[in-house]
Amino acid sequence: MAINVQNFIKLANFYNQVAKVMSAICVNKGGIPIENYVGRFFAADVLEFVVEYGERLMKENKKLDSDVVSVIERFRAQFEHVRDLATPSQKPIYEMTLEEFEKVMNI
Repeated sequence: MAINVQNFIKLANFYNQVAKVMSAICVNKGGIPIENYVGRFFAADVLEFVVEYGERLMKENKKLDSDVVSVIERFRAQFEHVRDLATPSQKPIYEMTLEEFEKVMNI
């Protein structure tokens, strides 16, 4: 996948659609809080990917439109709130603390 603004917009739109569907599911299941929905881990991973892609885009393209940069910054700020829900990178289960394992397994 070439790193360009069009692909970033597609990824950002995908994340926004995931968030909308998650909200609809939570409402449909009796108004469960989004914090208790199992899909929140997937959404955090998608958001992390969007943020990393945006950072690579900014690094490779110094003349980005200010609107694109502000969207990347908004996603970065949003990710800071859910960073602890993202799947740990390349961390085997046997190296996880009990707390990390319970969080990953939603126990």
